[in-house]
Amino acid sequence: MRVQAMRVGQSANCRSLLHTSLRNSHVPSRRCLATSHNVSPSQKFDIVSRTPPYQKLLARLEEVRRVLGSTRQLTLAEKILYSHLANPDESLLSNTNNGKDIRGKANLKLKPDRVAMQDASAQMALLQFMSCGLPSTAVPASIHCDHMIVGEKGADTDLPNSIAGNKEVFDFLESAAKKYGIEFWPPGAGIIHQSVLENYSAPGLMMLGTDSHTPNAGGLGAIAIGVGGADAVDALVDAPWELKAPKILGVRLEGELSGWASPKDVILHLAGQLTVRGGTGFIIEYFGPGVQSLSCTGMATICNMGAEVGATTSLFPFSPAHVPYLEATHRGPIAQQASKIANSPMQRNLLRADSEAEYDKVITINLSELEPHINGPFTPDLSTPLSKFKSVVEEKDWPRTFGAGLIGSCTNSSYQDMTRSEEIVKQAEAAGLKPKADFFITPGSEQIRATLDRDNTLSTFTSAGGTVLANACGPCIGQWSRTDDPPKGEANAIFTSYNRNFPGRNDGNRDTMNFLASPELITAMSYSGSTTFNPMTDSIPTASGEPFKFSPPKGFDLPSKGFADGKPEFFATPGVPDPSVEVVVDPKSTRLALLDPFPPFPSSELESLRVLYKVKGQCTTDTISAAGPWLKYKGHLPNISENTLIGAVNAATDEVNVAYDVDGSKSGIPELAKRWKDQGLEWLVVAEHNYGEGSAREHAALQPRYLGGRIILAKSFARIHETNLKKQGIVPLTFANEADYDFFDACDEVATRGLLDVLRSGGKGEIELVVKKKDSSEKVVKTRHTLSEDQCGFVLAGSALNLLARNAAEQREEVTRASELSD
Repeated sequence: MRVQAMRVGQSANCRSLLHTSLRNSHVPSRRCLATSHNVSPSQKFDIVSRTPPYQKLLARLEEVRRVLGSTRQLTLAEKILYSHLANPDESLLSNTNNGKDIRGKANLKLKPDRVAMQDASAQMALLQFMSCGLPSTAVPASIHCDHMIVGEKGADTDLPNSIAGNKEVFDFLESAAKKYGIEFWPPGAGIIHQSVLENYSAPGLMMLGTDSHTPNAGGLGAIAIGVGGADAVDALVDAPWELKAPKILGVRLEGELSGWASPKDVILHLAGQLTVRGGTGFIIEYFGPGVQSLSCTGMATICNMGAEVGATTSLFPFSPAHVPYLEATHRGPIAQQASKIANSPMQRNLLRADSEAEYDKVITINLSELEPHINGPFTPDLSTPLSKFKSVVEEKDWPRTFGAGLIGSCTNSSYQDMTRSEEIVKQAEAAGLKPKADFFITPGSEQIRATLDRDNTLSTFTSAGGTVLANACGPCIGQWSRTDDPPKGEANAIFTSYNRNFPGRNDGNRDTMNFLASPELITAMSYSGSTTFNPMTDSIPTASGEPFKFSPPKGFDLPSKGFADGKPEFFATPGVPDPSVEVVVDPKSTRLALLDPFPPFPSSELESLRVLYKVKGQCTTDTISAAGPWLKYKGHLPNISENTLIGAVNAATDEVNVAYDVDGSKSGIPELAKRWKDQGLEWLVVAEHNYGEGSAREHAALQPRYLGGRIILAKSFARIHETNLKKQGIVPLTFANEADYDFFDACDEVATRGLLDVLRSGGKGEIELVVKKKDSSEKVVKTRHTLSEDQCGFVLAGSALNLLARNAAEQREEVTRASELSD
């Protein structure tokens, strides 16, 4: 790791102004650098840059029809994906039986329209992009400061404190955004997925986002895929982004939601059917008459949590609900163009599936029969209908009370969500009730916050004792200081409208049980404080002794007065590159460090690997690279590597973050990895199913690579993480025979056979591992791989970034030579 200053600058007077403003006010003033751009009284933006290139996409769809034949019936997902191919002939006809077997076989080389990055992942993405030496991004891009803001006392206190504590990082992100022409949404502007839905998502768009819940944008008919930073850099430098052609899972919706059932319950129910692995390798495409009854933001909620079943992405077809939402968010011209395309003949219809399109699998959900669900604890696919939840709580001996109800977040902070919850609060207030659990509200964006404030929804929440947190991720990703502070080692419960509930994720306490549900259900349950309360059937005693029973909630899809713009200081900077802006990385910084290239793959097999750790059970990206307090090191690879695999369970001892060296000495996993790295020993990890499930956190691949990791051997992988590993030069392998997992132990010596040939042949061939035990006995273990030709190039070069930087340097040299010749 090179730790030196790279001037690409900063303004000293801006830094002093920031400190002055924070001393003088708890309410965030305009920050210099991190929020220093000039803004107009009302929000203005370039509608052209936010409009999908419809004519280009329609022309490409026509080309796809030519390649596959005009009678080929395509799903909506296929139409949008294939219309973004760099070369349809190459992607659709290579190794696909002349185009007959594309799904699960073809390597699609795609050109996305846009990239969105949140602040935690944008740091590493920008550090990688900067090393390519380009003056601006090749496609429109945005940065959203949402992950590094702690939720505790409320927005007016938490936001200034978080800005002050993360000033160096926010300054880096804003200055880099200005230099390279990236729109910058400052801290407090909102959560990336809500901001993307309000500003960038559009029917037919294809975008990449450096967060696993990027598919939220599919609620507005976009193909939006969560990726690691290295994948985002592909799009930023105009290199084709590669994706194994997904299979298509069709979900037919019938009927109409009513009563307590909400869009959240659609995906909670589906997660229970599919499990956290059931969507891997699939795009989930919703269709059927039930689609017409859903709001745009409700569809976004459903798509958001498609990440929890491992799906590549999720999307809905063009719907009548899309038009008023686009118009309400100042994108009427996009609505007009999309409506025209959606009503065109199917041969040129980019926004609807062909009438006889076939899905690899179809699941039907009758919305009229759907009841509320509660999912958890510890995994988002443990789904229980509300009517059965009390008996499950009693059977499992889960806590009978819960400490906090948290609503909002990127998944459920729409106007519809909040007004339905508000109506519940008003019912309880009229009965003289107050919440018995702590009650927290997280608006998803400044637009939502300002609108809820204007319409007195927030005052309804606060008068009931609720705490309104900043427009940021906060507790959802572990940025939460709990006020009730339950003792560790003691089981406790919380209810959230979030999307993920892995152990320790929200408050750092692995004994906290997070149950996922709709905002309105959580709001009602907060008034009882009981995990067994069912607002559909149960009542709560009032002060007079009379029982009170909630009525089903009602809300509004969109505000009748339109959305409020919110505070101008939270508007985005324009996406116009300014080469005069300097970007500084302080060589003494503990938060940011420039990247040194990883070494290339050796010109031989890997002969002296050793098993660092054998993981038992679930191993998420939170397990591999924890968030919470570690988020502050996202831009500093050496420092954040200190948390590598600290949540992993030792398969031999059931201990967490306890590793043993060859001599039996005991240490934490990062400590042993560093020791082996210093000794020149490279290593591998052995794991079980769905290794790397969860967020798009590329640090979960970068950190093991930095510490000397070469191979991850697992029973199966989550899609995003498997790709991230390849991008950083780590080889992901799966067992040909899963029973071989039992043969491995920590500290086994391992050598590869066939790996070098596979890499040099572009992915052809098989890879075996020769495993040597402590007693010198050996066994050959057969494995499987999914390395494509391009991915083999990443591994051989040491990383995808090494390859991109080399190609960029060659292009610059060609330009220089051409210029010299012309002179």
